[in-house]
Amino acid sequence: MKARMPGGYGRPDMNSLMRQAQKMQSDMQAKQAELEQTEYTASAPGEMVTVKMNGKHEVLEVAIKPEAVDPDDVEMLQDLVAAAVNAAVQAVDQAAAAEMGKLTGGLNIPGLGL
Repeated sequence: MKARMPGGYGRPDMNSLMRQAQKMQSDMQAKQAELEQTEYTASAPGEMVTVKMNGKHEVLEVAIKPEAVDPDDVEMLQDLVAAAVNAAVQAVDQAAAAEMGKLTGGLNIPGLGL
């Protein structure tokens, strides 16, 4: 006599898995588009330089306080701009990772760039 498994056990429903994967892909594409339109603002330490960037890592605006401009110390201003840009990039990347992580349930899916 053969033992039979109750319905729903054994082989997974491939159609259901495909629908779930397609929905996740669609949700991720929509979230990516939303993240690309979002603007992020970050500052260098002391808020002497502030950078506004979108989710595509495009710099939209750089604001520099007049007291940050010292003709005798251009390197300091360069460092402040670099720090502000790096902080903005980090803010974009962290937001993208957090939002995509919500959709994927924390799975590390190759190709997402997270």
